[in-house]
Amino acid sequence: MGGGAGETGGAAAASAIAGAIAAAIAGAEGEVSLYMHVPFCVSFCDYCDFYSEKADSGRMDFFTRRLLADIEWQLAFFNVKKIPSAYIGGGTPSVLGARRMGDFLAGLQGLFAAAGIPSPAEFTVEANPESLSEGFLQACTGGGVTRLSLGLQTFHEPSRRAVNRGGGGAARLKDALSLAGSFFPGNFSIDLMSALPFQTHGILRDDIERALAASPSGLSLYSLTLEPDSPLARNLGRTIAWEDFPQGEAAENLWLAGRDALRGAGYEHYEVSNFALAGKRCLHNVRYWRMESWIGAGPAASGTFICESGGKVAARRYTYKADLQAYLAAPAPSLQSAFVEELDTLDLIKDTLLMGYRFCEGPDPHLFRRRFSRDIEECIPKTIARWKDRSMFNSEKMLPLLDVFLREAFAELDEDVISD
Repeated sequence: MGGGAGETGGAAAASAIAGAIAAAIAGAEGEVSLYMHVPFCVSFCDYCDFYSEKADSGRMDFFTRRLLADIEWQLAFFNVKKIPSAYIGGGTPSVLGARRMGDFLAGLQGLFAAAGIPSPAEFTVEANPESLSEGFLQACTGGGVTRLSLGLQTFHEPSRRAVNRGGGGAARLKDALSLAGSFFPGNFSIDLMSALPFQTHGILRDDIERALAASPSGLSLYSLTLEPDSPLARNLGRTIAWEDFPQGEAAENLWLAGRDALRGAGYEHYEVSNFALAGKRCLHNVRYWRMESWIGAGPAASGTFICESGGKVAARRYTYKADLQAYLAAPAPSLQSAFVEELDTLDLIKDTLLMGYRFCEGPDPHLFRRRFSRDIEECIPKTIARWKDRSMFNSEKMLPLLDVFLREAFAELDEDVISD
């Protein structure tokens, strides 16, 4: 059903599927969001599985030029007319520094202007405290960025050291918060983590109180997931005692306590790990969770296009290899080396449920019916009935058990396909 374009017919296959994507975006009236992946970090956290490489000035200069060329090609190829939201993630985008980020954003705004595309109404950039500077933030605000996402994770130094998290100490974190509030008052979010080594309820409560003292518009609270092959997993039992690492029910209770503290402070819990003040949700992420179309640029980035036309829905997705060297060495931007797949209706329904139920209010029922000509309840009636019987369907009680719900829902969808 899906396949790497380079592995299933080379340039001709890539061109055919890319043409289908172009048709899909034309059907969507040329409106897509834009994600840009900056694959550089100064150091690597022991729990992280996002694609990144060691930062160095030569490759970063070359990379930003290649990223602009990639975006320019995609804007033209897909005939993009409007970009409601843009997001620069990573990696650590702030390692690009003030000059590089300023030049990149100026080039990006030039591409928008040349294509007749208005600057995105919401434009987010991720940053980490150790590489945040006044000059970098000036470059961001001057280049059309409207929102900052600051990765703090925790103020507790033993926990930071245990997972090899940089940042420069408590004073540096405090300065970063002050800078974020100065340049993006009322429009910046903070990332925190729970279930870190050595973390207690009191430590997490202190993290939340210190973060909220800066008056962020939103806050993400992620519960640490231990990846089996990560450096953190290898260190457990050696440099970190198992009893110092919250797990199972202890980890769940930590996160729930954090959730309650955020809700008590007036932050709406609107997605599995995300909280925001009224009217301050991250619109870019909302588009992901609603399965709206987006393009992606940079190694490991992906794009997804959904076209609703004539009562039918079609979807295409492409993902660049997580390979910076290959991205930089390509003679010209194209989808030939990307993994490209066509999503059938069943795939798209599953993706819509997977993303939509991350929302506390669930998938948009009107959008679902418009796309698939049936209601969600018609697709997974048995699963919904079971969860309603437990008084857990589409409620906050369901979020910690979302994986279980989705497994049951997907099994029911697959059974219907087999019976058909």
